[in-house]
Amino acid sequence: MDQPAVLPVGAPRTERADAVRNRRHLLATAREMLAGQGADTLTMDALAERAGLGKGTVFRRFGTRAGIFEALLDDDERAFQEQVLSGPPPLGPGAPPLERLIAYGRARAAFLIEHREIARAALDGSQPVPAGAQTPVSQMHIRVLLGQIPLGAADLDVLAMQLTAALDGPLLLYLSASDLSEAAPQIGERIARGWQDLVERVCRP
Repeated sequence: MDQPAVLPVGAPRTERADAVRNRRHLLATAREMLAGQGADTLTMDALAERAGLGKGTVFRRFGTRAGIFEALLDDDERAFQEQVLSGPPPLGPGAPPLERLIAYGRARAAFLIEHREIARAALDGSQPVPAGAQTPVSQMHIRVLLGQIPLGAADLDVLAMQLTAALDGPLLLYLSASDLSEAAPQIGERIARGWQDLVERVCRP
């Protein structure tokens, strides 16, 4: 029987209807700007002008330029977690735990690589590498799936921590690299294959 294998990022705050509309409008406008002009042109002032809202509204909503990207990343993170919680298998419930574990690593790699520019722009200077805030959620999901696989006397808590590090480590190096020798799809597929190989070896009966 499938169990929820990951928790949502957090319960959304209760907001006034106009605040919710403004947030959705600002995020949609920010995505349009990213798609058309790239991350460098997305500033607080430019977003306010493009969205047709006052600068004060944008500053109250996001606080800083990095806050815009943090909100975009959080919004997409929630959508990703929904796929894990209730999407189609093997990422979502319904597939054997080993298949879900492999699918999760592959999907997570693709997600982080796809969001690399947003993750970099979300840094506020206090973090050496991006995307670390999501690690506890990944570790929780991996730990639950490991508990559904017959692994004998393995220390599942430590194993989940080690597998999470194995998944995040190469991706964080990739995300923080200033010069890339390969295009994102190629390196993403290499990381995905490496994750599958590692998991199949670790979980071999």
